Amino acid sequence: MQILEWGFVAAVLLAATPVLYAALAGALSAQVGVFNIALEGQMLWGAFAAVAGSYYTGSAWAGIAIALVSTALFSVVLAVGAARFKADPIIIAIGTNLLALGLTGFLLRVLFDVSGTFAPRGLEGIPSMSFLRDIPVLGPVFGGQTVLVPLAFVLCIAAGLWLRNTAPGLRLRGIGEHPEAAASLGVDVARTQTWTTVAGGALCGLAGAQLALGNVTVFTENMTAGRGWIAVAAVMLVLNRPLWLPVACLGFGAAEAFGFRLQGLGAPQQLTDAAPYAITLLVLVATRLRFGSKRALPS
Repeated sequence: MQILEWGFVAAVLLAATPVLYAALAGALSAQVGVFNIALEGQMLWGAFAAVAGSYYTGSAWAGIAIALVSTALFSVVLAVGAARFKADPIIIAIGTNLLALGLTGFLLRVLFDVSGTFAPRGLEGIPSMSFLRDIPVLGPVFGGQTVLVPLAFVLCIAAGLWLRNTAPGLRLRGIGEHPEAAASLGVDVARTQTWTTVAGGALCGLAGAQLALGNVTVFTENMTAGRGWIAVAAVMLVLNRPLWLPVACLGFGAAEAFGFRLQGLGAPQQLTDAAPYAITLLVLVATRLRFGSKRALPS
């Protein structure tokens, strides 16, 4: 029974990690005043880049690096458009989400001559932390996980403390709250918004890499399946505060892991697949009722 319980915890962490990386990207963007709903498309591109990079180089670590860099470059469209040209970030984000969906499907056919799913033999996934397997508690929870799983939680805590307790972090928060005041103090608002959004793209690259090479070892068209939107909901739930993101994302991860358990008990797949998204809708409604539209949405 104990093994099953720790196994469930491990499944929750595994399901929550990609969402957590994307949510951290969204929270950082929101802190500088850019409402980033391009998380879905950026994560999808990161997943494709990770699989393609791992396939062509034969190294999962190279795939992660390619996903990180290429997704950061992919996010430049949103960063420059919203920060430099003051375009509507929601319109740009919708465009990049559609672009990622179409481009990954197109490149899947052009590069690999397949459609739907790409799962070649020998595709290297991210190695797990197997050296922890014999350690009580840590072994059952983290022994089968990749290093990107604990890294996501460390980054959230570090980002939250950095925003709260350091001068650069406070300046970054000031840009989102009072950009004119920040500019009067000599802060380059557009430059900071640009680089923060690009850094968020890199985090979405890690989210996609974990999803495609950590959770599974395959790329499927539209494999993010709404996880980017769940990340947006998590950002709204915690009001852009990175320190609270793990709590929100673990809730969504628990819903997904519980859905898999219900499938094992014979529940319809359609019902269990819908569970995380139903919870997302409930969270959005609860956030709206609790805080109102002005506080629920990032400025």
